[in-house]
Amino acid sequence: MDNQLLSTLKKLRMSGLASTLEIRLHEAATTGLSHREFLELLLQDELLLRNDRLISRRVALACFRDTKRLEDFDFSYNPSIKKSQVFDLATCRFIRERRDVLWVGPPGTGKSHLCQALGLSAIRCGMTVYYRSIFDTVRDFLHDEAMEGHDRILQRYLKPDLLIIDDMGMKQLPKRSGEYLFEIIMRRHELKSTMMTSNRPLEDWGKLIGDVPSATAILDRFLHRSELFQLTGRSYRLGSSENNSKGAKAPTGSDADTKTVDKASKGAKS
Repeated sequence: MDNQLLSTLKKLRMSGLASTLEIRLHEAATTGLSHREFLELLLQDELLLRNDRLISRRVALACFRDTKRLEDFDFSYNPSIKKSQVFDLATCRFIRERRDVLWVGPPGTGKSHLCQALGLSAIRCGMTVYYRSIFDTVRDFLHDEAMEGHDRILQRYLKPDLLIIDDMGMKQLPKRSGEYLFEIIMRRHELKSTMMTSNRPLEDWGKLIGDVPSATAILDRFLHRSELFQLTGRSYRLGSSENNSKGAKAPTGSDADTKTVDKASKGAKS
């Protein structure tokens, strides 16, 4: 390929086109592509590469704990998990409608896998996502408040189309945790979507946060326009260990039952 042409494409930042141009030239010569067809294929190559790079950048910025995909979740492990409900969330309609999602259930029942996989689906749909455990969230605010960076860290939580806060209920949170979480939920309410997971029943949130009024205010807003998924069953991780100890192949998925409740229909106060 002509070095001057390659140099021009690099200056135009069209590396996708540059990487496939020689192949497309051969295709045009052997199949008789029209000028328009040839140009369309080149532009599609460039757009595909740019989209792949954009997705990679957004996945990195999302700060997922693990790379989880819905394709890797074995719904047959427990047929009571409604695959259609999960895939409906994967269409990201709830994000476009600015609704929230809450997963409640014991550890190991698939909550973190599903919320991170749905976050990846949102990125694939062209949306921005930010994932944090509740411990990292509180730590972010405690650290940046000490450094007088509260507004800066708050914007990181307010900006994404979907915010995922994982692992609520693993242990009691530090003082002022309720204030930080309430501010996030209040500022995002009906403007952006938030997804949370909890290992403890909602009635325990006041004790976990150490602030019953804040917990009540958080749930009042969060459940206003949300879908609640209640997962039950033994831990998949424990089940895998038992199966492995017996020489059986561990299933991939979640041992859980799921039930969806649309809180909006209950007319909760905003």
